[in-house]
Amino acid sequence: MVSLPLQLVVLGAVLGAALAAAVFILISFVAFITTMELPVLYQHEEEKFFLNARGQKETLPSIRDSPTKQLSVVVPSYNEEKRLPVMMDEALGYLEERQKYGSDKVRVITLVKNRGKGGAVKMGVFSSRGEKILMADADGATKFRDIEKLEKGLNDLQPWPDQMAIACGSRAHLKKDSIAQRSYFRTLLMYGFHFLVWFLCVKGIRDTQCGFKLLTREAASQTFSSLHIERWAFDVELLYIAQFFKIPIAEIAVNWTEIEGSKLVPFWSWLQMGKDLLFIRLRYMTGAWRLEQTRKMN
Repeated sequence: MVSLPLQLVVLGAVLGAALAAAVFILISFVAFITTMELPVLYQHEEEKFFLNARGQKETLPSIRDSPTKQLSVVVPSYNEEKRLPVMMDEALGYLEERQKYGSDKVRVITLVKNRGKGGAVKMGVFSSRGEKILMADADGATKFRDIEKLEKGLNDLQPWPDQMAIACGSRAHLKKDSIAQRSYFRTLLMYGFHFLVWFLCVKGIRDTQCGFKLLTREAASQTFSSLHIERWAFDVELLYIAQFFKIPIAEIAVNWTEIEGSKLVPFWSWLQMGKDLLFIRLRYMTGAWRLEQTRKMN
């Protein structure tokens, strides 16, 4: 006959497992019923144009069009009056040095409402002209010249399936130094976030959040056309989609310096990203979000 203490332990374990299963089912249900359809790229009338050098309205191109430039650089900028000029001076100075690219002109897309960082990048990508598209942060934390490292990483992935490939800038090699400068609480949040990224969404990429990424035009079209998340965790879904479609990804170490003025609120932003990671996994797992090949580009 089983002793009473052992019976209680077994009963407690069963109840615990049942409670965990119930919570998981409830969260999955909430994730499913709160799912929206794949967001169509909605543009207000004012967002379909930009002002050219003569101050005249000119229609923005589409990523579905054939490329007319070798490189497009997309820089999401919200309240970046102080940090953006420094970054732009460095970027344009570098591009002027490289005759392969040249700075051509800067196009400013003004959004009618705040769509989040991911939403802003998506709008920029869908209005790009380049054969390759670079995402770069307005703070200039990554030296723009490091695009050469991403280009090499991208070329090393050839042959590209369906002309799709991605090179991600990475700060993983700087982890020891960054830990030494952070509080224990922020270090704990960082490790927790990286674990959730690995456990729920993206395998094999140590730093998903570096804002310095180079994509072929075809890879940008495929991934951003399927993107749902518009806030801070959009990078994770972007790479989740890329891995689903077996798009080759190179993780490249870049120079990076922390710049004051970050929009991330240490606790609440990480909490929001943690929720987004869980919902990314659950919504794809339950079929609320589905991934399909988009029309191949010419």
